[in-house]
Amino acid sequence: MEISFASRKLKKQLTDPISAIKHFGILARKINQRIQELASSENLEMIRKIPAAKCHELKGDRTGQFAVAISGNYRLIFVPLLENNESTQWSKITRIQIIKIEDYH
Repeated sequence: MEISFASRKLKKQLTDPISAIKHFGILARKINQRIQELASSENLEMIRKIPAAKCHELKGDRTGQFAVAISGNYRLIFVPLLENNESTQWSKITRIQIIKIEDYH
């Protein structure tokens, strides 16, 4: 899957090991694991089949966003990057943009 980031700052925080540890502490290892799982998958449907990722679509004011589990409460939140008229079927989503990591519970 193709992954982009909402900002250069976020990209550095999530992909640079030293920056990841500085910003996320012990969560840095799990964040890296989830990003690697996303990057190595052909589409979002493959991530859905990883039980520990707990990939799910968000609702309410977060409609259109998806999340995967980082820890008990923390989630990596992303949006699919779709072409015009492209379906939002999980198997058709091959490009995403990571927008944040947060505890929204």
